[in-house]
Amino acid sequence: NLIAFRDVNPQAPVHVLIVPKRVVPRLLDAKSGDRELLGDLLLAAAEVAKKLDLKSGFRVVINSGPHAGESVPHLHVHVLGQRQMSWPPG
Repeated sequence: NLIAFRDVNPQAPVHVLIVPKRVVPRLLDAKSGDRELLGDLLLAAAEVAKKLDLKSGFRVVINSGPHAGESVPHLHVHVLGQRQMSWPPG
């Protein structure tokens, strides 16, 4: 259902992408029938954080649209960790 792998251009010491095998171009294209898939993405992010021992904190990001930095038209989640994150981002 999902695949997870390390980003080839990491923005943090830990930067994992979680990508559904079924294409949803972006979050705005998600439908009510995608609820399980969206939930699975968040649960997978938590599983990645546990497996990579991100106890001190991590960030889960979905970029949607060009101004958000979306570079691939396929909904996916970024899990970033092992560095101090700032707010606001960007």
